[in-house]
Amino acid sequence: MDFSFKIAEINDVFIRYIKKHVDERGWLAELFRSDEIDKSAFPEMAYVSLTMPNIKRGPHEHTYQTDYFCFLGPSDFKIILWDNRKDSPTYLHKTVLFLGENIPAALIVPPGIVHAYKNIGGKDGLVINAANKLYAGKNKKEPVDEIRHESDVNTIFIFD
Repeated sequence: MDFSFKIAEINDVFIRYIKKHVDERGWLAELFRSDEIDKSAFPEMAYVSLTMPNIKRGPHEHTYQTDYFCFLGPSDFKIILWDNRKDSPTYLHKTVLFLGENIPAALIVPPGIVHAYKNIGGKDGLVINAANKLYAGKNKKEPVDEIRHESDVNTIFIFD
């Protein structure tokens, strides 16, 4: 089977550009507003991660979880998304985004979309995720909802 990806938008992926309100104290940005996204993406938990320059995370995907990433800076990120949902009208589409300090945005990644990102800026970068499912379920007593592709030497999800 040919698994070549078409560079194109992916159905159900949502980008919400974030405005930073800057004044003499610094800046403020609204990360989540319930009146701007579908209720199915409302968060159940949130975390922040620091990714050092030139470091990549992923590719991986979720079976049930929707990720609500916020790329605000410091630093900029290259994000690659692959539609791995066989029933999707955009199956085998691939999208490349550049978000972060220069283009702050929230990125909603639904289940079945393989995703990876790399810090392409020259400084440590923060990423916030407000996922709609609890990591490892309630009280961390359920299987983790991740399909990891980064360790598979035969993966079709190549970060280029």
